[in-house]
Amino acid sequence: MISKNDFQFKVIIMIALFALLGAFAVTALLLGEYELSPRQAFDVILLKLTGTADAARIHEIIVWRIRLPRIFLAALTGAALAMSGAAYQGCFRNPLVEPFILGASSGAAAGTALAILFPRIFVHPQLSAFVFALSAVSLSYGLARQRERTPPVALILSGIIVGALFSALVGVMKYLAADEQLREITFWMMGAFYYANWNDVRTAFAAVTPCFLVLFGMGWKLNVLSLGDDEARSLGINPEPVRLILIATGTFAAAVCVSIAGIVAWVGLMMPHASRLLFGPDNRWVLPASAIMGAAYMVLCDTVARSLTGGEIPIGIVASILGAPYLLWLIRAKGREVYGR
Repeated sequence: MISKNDFQFKVIIMIALFALLGAFAVTALLLGEYELSPRQAFDVILLKLTGTADAARIHEIIVWRIRLPRIFLAALTGAALAMSGAAYQGCFRNPLVEPFILGASSGAAAGTALAILFPRIFVHPQLSAFVFALSAVSLSYGLARQRERTPPVALILSGIIVGALFSALVGVMKYLAADEQLREITFWMMGAFYYANWNDVRTAFAAVTPCFLVLFGMGWKLNVLSLGDDEARSLGINPEPVRLILIATGTFAAAVCVSIAGIVAWVGLMMPHASRLLFGPDNRWVLPASAIMGAAYMVLCDTVARSLTGGEIPIGIVASILGAPYLLWLIRAKGREVYGR
């Protein structure tokens, strides 16, 4: 039972996280190789939405065609990965689980590598990455299925095995690739948003929004599932279909965004931890908080990636550099407080 004061405090924190996301988005819109003033950016947005403002052509290209799609795609990708990570950690009752534990990332990498090497067979790299990511997770789930049940430990082990197989396939593709193809595969695996456009944003939004609604609506069932399968059954919840829906929904959202942006690590692992520090173990709060924090973190990483140097650093490198020290501090300073260990 949540007290009125506790509820109000959590609402205030949630509003503050939204404000933080907005601040990061505005900063990302203004900063870069070509810096803009708030007035210049506002004029472009007003021109596109109402047609009543006047904006320079160069500002229109920078704001509307380059930066805004990147910001939206980065936010959607971060939200999808963080939200999926929270769902996975609740399903497996393991704080070290992340959305790629069942082989989605290695499957997507294999699909992209095959599309780059054999473009006549695998016509669209994004579609190939998406299909192979879902195939890897489906294979992991099928291998772990035992007597109409899917033990979480068996599912994790099968995910590690399937991930290793697809990683080996990626290694073979790298060995066979020409220099230009090898470079393309490598850069995709590091993650990037520099090809972002409004079509990608619409695709990601159409995938992430319903997945978020499903996961948020099942937050109370995820709370029950986090108690263990036996406790869930005693409370009238069949853990098998609930776990399948949660895993499938989280995987779908993560696979769509990874197929567009490439592999981005750490987000799905860190953000659920950070949200539990603020909101406790209740997944009805952890899921939306993780999504907001993941979106803000990804926008921040993308801004650093394209503003730190004259070129552009792959987003996966920036996310790892910023994320690893934070996760280390989180484990050492807050681990006992949050997880009672």
